[in-house]
Amino acid sequence: MKIIFFGTSEFAVASLKRIMKSNHELLAVVTQPDRRSGRRLKVTPPPVKEALNGKDMPVHQSDNVSSVDMVKTLKSYKADLFVVVSFGQILKKNILNIPKKFCINLHASLLPKYRGAAPINYAVISGDTITGVTTMKMNAAMDGGDIIEQREVEIKDTDTSETLDKRLSEIGAELLVETIDLVEKGKVRFTRQDANDATYASKLRKEDGLIDWSLDARSIQNHVRGLLPWPCAYTHWKKRLIKIWASDIKDVDTKGVSGGTIMKADKEGIIVATCKESLVIKILQLEGGKRLTADAFLRGHKLAAGDRFN
Repeated sequence: MKIIFFGTSEFAVASLKRIMKSNHELLAVVTQPDRRSGRRLKVTPPPVKEALNGKDMPVHQSDNVSSVDMVKTLKSYKADLFVVVSFGQILKKNILNIPKKFCINLHASLLPKYRGAAPINYAVISGDTITGVTTMKMNAAMDGGDIIEQREVEIKDTDTSETLDKRLSEIGAELLVETIDLVEKGKVRFTRQDANDATYASKLRKEDGLIDWSLDARSIQNHVRGLLPWPCAYTHWKKRLIKIWASDIKDVDTKGVSGGTIMKADKEGIIVATCKESLVIKILQLEGGKRLTADAFLRGHKLAAGDRFN
């Protein structure tokens, strides 16, 4: 099969590499433009472009893949399939109708659950124990195309959105090539999604990281696990923002103690009251500072029982 690959983020790299090692012919790659990132705002290529460094492969970067010039370029390849993984732009009908077959998308959830930009984060935040990956035939609706293949994946208690992202990218890459093989053999089957069962995982915002200390420890722990590396769960202490990078749950009686109150702070961690059980902060980062263990943080900052996060 002659393929054009659309992808941008680190999640897409495993799929790109798997296709390049397959028996299929990769004609070109489409990705987002280089962008400024990091504290120094250095111009950085997207991970998919970096993965192609040194490879003899046409790479097209565009912030509007539906432009007249891009449509003309894509048509010139006469591809059988467009394969889309974590690309970051919506493909309109003028793009979807170009390949001889159709467009396949790999999505990091068991559709129709968690349509949208942040399915991995929402699965962890929600405390799900099972998620998965889906390949589908794309249509004009966001993540609403017919399902081709799905594979379930366990979410471990120790998983964060980062570790789960990495695992799903590898499993998804394998499923994607299997799906392309089925298309080539004419053995693909489509299952229509039930829109009534659809849930949505909208794009994350910085303010989504704010911790609500009135919740129970399990919910807050899932919040911490599900927002790595960005926007990262955070709270405020003495009007300064503190990011929480790692935490745990401790069965401590918090009756009569307001949520967000520090119950104990030592080298083992900072124990914070919630409405049920307590959260033990293990790794944190004061705004403008470095990421530190609780022990290292406490050596430089006076934080004691009775203080409050808000």
